[in-house]
Amino acid sequence: MANMSIKLVKSLNGRLEKHIATAHSLGLRRIGDTTVQPDNAATKGKIALIGYLLEVEEEK
Repeated sequence: MANMSIKLVKSLNGRLEKHIATAHSLGLRRIGDTTVQPDNAATKGKIALIGYLLEVEEEK
């Protein structure tokens, strides 16, 4: 199964609580934090919600 590399590129300050919680569920707490997540429907849904804060790359 493929993975996705997800990096937080914008601050969580002043964002909706739901968006902050979504970022934390992905393991992203500060600008520059990077995590590798599986490429599945749950992860894609989280990215769709807070994609404006993230930089996403496909990994093989």
